[in-house]
Amino acid sequence: MPRSDLEEGAALAPGHPLAKGYLPVPRGAPDAEASGEPQNGPKALCPALNGVLPQTPRAPEEETQARLLPTDAGADAGTSGGEGAAPARTALSPRRFVVLLIFCSYSLVNAFQWIQYSIISNVFEGFYAVSLLHIDWLSMVYMLAYVPLIFPATWLLDTRGLRLTGLLGSGLNCLGAWVKCGSVQRHLFWVTMLGQCLCSVAQVFILGLPSRIASVWFGPKEVSTACATAVLGNQLGTAVGFLLPPVLVPNTQNNSDLLADNISTMFYGTSGVSTLLFILTAIAFKEKPPYPPSQAQAALQNNPPEEYSYKKSIGNLFKNIPFVLLLISYGIMTGAFYSVSTLLNQMILTYYKDQEVNAGRIGLTLVVAGMLGSILCGLWLDYTKTYKQTTLIVYILSFIGMIIFTFTLDVGYIIIVFITGGILGFFMTGYLPLGFEFAVEITYPESEGTSSGLLNAAAQVFGILFTLVQGKLITDYGPRVGNIFLCFWMFVGTILTALIKSDLRRHNINIGIANAEVKAVPVDSPVDHKPKVLTLSDQSESSI
Repeated sequence: MPRSDLEEGAALAPGHPLAKGYLPVPRGAPDAEASGEPQNGPKALCPALNGVLPQTPRAPEEETQARLLPTDAGADAGTSGGEGAAPARTALSPRRFVVLLIFCSYSLVNAFQWIQYSIISNVFEGFYAVSLLHIDWLSMVYMLAYVPLIFPATWLLDTRGLRLTGLLGSGLNCLGAWVKCGSVQRHLFWVTMLGQCLCSVAQVFILGLPSRIASVWFGPKEVSTACATAVLGNQLGTAVGFLLPPVLVPNTQNNSDLLADNISTMFYGTSGVSTLLFILTAIAFKEKPPYPPSQAQAALQNNPPEEYSYKKSIGNLFKNIPFVLLLISYGIMTGAFYSVSTLLNQMILTYYKDQEVNAGRIGLTLVVAGMLGSILCGLWLDYTKTYKQTTLIVYILSFIGMIIFTFTLDVGYIIIVFITGGILGFFMTGYLPLGFEFAVEITYPESEGTSSGLLNAAAQVFGILFTLVQGKLITDYGPRVGNIFLCFWMFVGTILTALIKSDLRRHNINIGIANAEVKAVPVDSPVDHKPKVLTLSDQSESSI
């Protein structure tokens, strides 16, 4: 039996005045709104009670609130002797940690398979006798597949649910790993590309889940940390992808049989782990907990499924100017990270010959520092809810870190590259969960899967463009020019982030319910006919 989440406004105790026909009025509301003064007529009934909303244009905030109001409250009041509906029961399920752990694990394996070629690009270039651009496409195919498939994937998540999406992500990841096991021959590059394509499709069903899992399974005081932890699984996979391939597949071009054996060992090991995780996903990955973890999630779950329109949701997001600004700035930052990760081996080997293993370790340092940044940022958001300020500060520090990394890459001391890479990774990778959670806040009650899916689509588009352009600049002019190109775009992203207007809708719903005071406004009052819409909170974080 899940424990009740009393701190987050769980079920009301018996005898609470709200259960006896009274409406909650936000703290500080004028008493006139709670009075029994006669109004213009008996038909000017409160929309929150009879389900009829005023036919006047609404501001975006009013539209959000109206979508969350119950449509059958009046009927309930009329048939139950004037009893008002109590807030939904909320509780936290212990299974939430199992779901999060399983997701993090198969997300880790998927990210490992993304970077396992690029970090030893010179080795695979020699083994398959193809160009470096061919090897780069083994990484960029992840980005390319995401863009056209994100819309059907998010539609599937919103209409068919979390469990089916999780099974598809884990299953396709497992299938792609096994296909690659049959590609360990010099003339079978197309087979390894086929396996990588399957893994890239699996990624579409993985990257959009962190914010959805956090919202569906975790309470308001832990949702940002849960989202950061879910993102951390993918980051950890990238870190392992930087570390293990140079160790498992050393550069033994003079011994092709030994090289093939080493590649085969890496592929089969990945397949075995992927299979185990798919089985665990099928057994333990559930759709949702028995009770919603927060009042915001309860309000969404109470909406009838037939009222949801995926097309309308997409339209609402693109009409949301703060979200559009976040979409572009998030795409720039994450695309820059993808480009640096893909081309890191080439940048390091330009200045430090025969340092494949250290290139992997630098990548590991970059991602591990970013994992620490992700967790700290998640904890900070749960504690302060300062989404706009934190996002902007981390973006600025990422920009500064990229400048430092750019101008210290060729100093001749590889230990300096470890340090600057760690600084860059701490802020650049730490930014990823911030973007997810900020997007959910400013777009609530739109689907978390849709907003995060669009963010990831923007990241893939910028990732492909940045990787192609930076790769060309590195080949023609050297790593410094390529990195300056990224610095310019990160500066643009910083400006766009500063322009985002912060409107923490999800947070305001949770705080509004927690802070509501009960005043004597009977639901079936014969004299309180003033049309009004019940708003839970007017609190909003001001923009910088």
